[in-house]
Amino acid sequence: MYLHLGQDTVIRSENILGIFDMETSTLSTSTRRYLAKSEKEGRVVNVSLEMPKSFVLCSAPQGGETVYITQISSTTLLKRTGFMEELRNVNME
Repeated sequence: MYLHLGQDTVIRSENILGIFDMETSTLSTSTRRYLAKSEKEGRVVNVSLEMPKSFVLCSAPQGGETVYITQISSTTLLKRTGFMEELRNVNME
């Protein structure tokens, strides 16, 4: 399955390591440092020209990680992945 992040960017759902809300997750200094380091290393892809609402951390095919910054909210992205529905189904069993 694939997840559309905005503009012309689509990623494979199986490569997703985490989906994070930009506003709440960047309160942590360690998250801000990680994002700054990733930016410096060229591992950040900004898929939006608008104010970012979330970022998606993905495993990269060549190893390491890629950070995608998007204007789509983390809640919407989670719904699109179907991860929440899978969790509900597991909890119902």
